[in-house]
Amino acid sequence: MEYDRTLSHYNLLGLYLIVLPTWISLYFLQAPYDKHNHLDWGPTISPPLAWFFMESLTICLTLMLFPFGQQFSKPKSFILISPYLLHYFNHTFLYPLHVSRNKNAPSKGFSVSLELMAFGFNLLNAYLQVRMVSHYKDDYERDELFW
Repeated sequence: MEYDRTLSHYNLLGLYLIVLPTWISLYFLQAPYDKHNHLDWGPTISPPLAWFFMESLTICLTLMLFPFGQQFSKPKSFILISPYLLHYFNHTFLYPLHVSRNKNAPSKGFSVSLELMAFGFNLLNAYLQVRMVSHYKDDYERDELFW
């Protein structure tokens, strides 16, 4: 239990630490995906495949961690995690299908370096979201803002 709390703490700290460098870099650089992609960001892969790989971690991690939370059986935890899962289901499965079938979609590849950065962010974000909803939020009955 203490290990999980420590992991959550450092996970949140990691997200806080990447905010400022990300904001500064995106102020000066154009993120290289879709129509803004260019070759100086390294090797590329198929955009539908890139979207699937970088977003699928979120679905997998949610389905693996959610059942082990202390609040797993609470209906409100299912209600809170459902939009999150629907969003990432769309990003993982439906959007890549749309991109692969869309003839007007940019045909350039998706930068592997950008995909790895997104994969890392999704790892941190998914862990925090799932653990907060399924494990650490313990005031579902007392929370007046949530029903």
